[in-house]
Amino acid sequence: MRILIMGGTRFIGVSLTKILVAQGHEVVLFNRGNNPAPIKGVRQIHGDRKDKSLLQEKLKKEKFDAIFDNNGRELSDTEPLVELFKDQISHFIYVSSAGVYLPSEQMPHREDDPLDPQSRHKGKYETEEYLKNQDIPFTSIRPVYIYGSRNYNDLESWFFDRLVRNLPILIPSGGLHFTQFGHVEDLAMAMSKVLGNSKAIGQIYNVSGDRYVTLTGLAHSCGEAIGKNPSEIEIKYYDPKKFNLGKRKAFPIRVQHFFTDISKAQKDLNWQPKYDLISGLKEAFENDYLPSGRDKIEIDFSLDQEILNQL
Repeated sequence: MRILIMGGTRFIGVSLTKILVAQGHEVVLFNRGNNPAPIKGVRQIHGDRKDKSLLQEKLKKEKFDAIFDNNGRELSDTEPLVELFKDQISHFIYVSSAGVYLPSEQMPHREDDPLDPQSRHKGKYETEEYLKNQDIPFTSIRPVYIYGSRNYNDLESWFFDRLVRNLPILIPSGGLHFTQFGHVEDLAMAMSKVLGNSKAIGQIYNVSGDRYVTLTGLAHSCGEAIGKNPSEIEIKYYDPKKFNLGKRKAFPIRVQHFFTDISKAQKDLNWQPKYDLISGLKEAFENDYLPSGRDKIEIDFSLDQEILNQL
């Protein structure tokens, strides 16, 4: 297939491009050109997708069999692609988010659970609703927390920053909330298995790791991944309601139960995560965190210290 990836040079798209090229597909990337292609010879078309007229001008003469929209955040990001290619492509794969689910007293989240139209992922919710009403063969993917090499969000690195410097891990609200991490390579492999799969047309899939972990367990897992024993990890708990943090983010993960059932993707896509949590965290630490030199740079821990001073 000839495949267009929106993005392709930062995180999800890097793993996806490598997988698709290895499978024999011709891959074209559309991005702003700030980073090189992850594989030599992969063509890049440079432009800002938020400039609708520029995007359509750059792509109007192109032909694709499938499109992966990895970085569309708002409905206005995706509409121009659908307008251009809805009558041409055999598959449109959209990366949404498990953040679209309405908080629930029953877990894990399943694909048919109620959605929250006012969540901070409102744009992805609106895009999914739009795709459902278009005459286009689409599949939507809902990851939870994505981690692994090249992650530009402070998730695993937030824990690594403190662990390598022997600093305490500050966890809000007791640390017993369950969450879910999925490795970026596993996500990309699941996405690749959507292609050519008739079962996936018109479907939505939760994609993440196959186990859930408490926030305290996540701290211990990050420690184990870098070679620390639980006795070497200092964890301090605090009540965030007792601190005037404002909009400052003291912890990188939402403090609520937040995890999904991935069995539908496992069944329909014949997919199984390659990484368990510890092996995935080791991959991120050894192949990305340490080589980047982040263990040696100066990190601002002033918010941690502010909380510690008041405990």
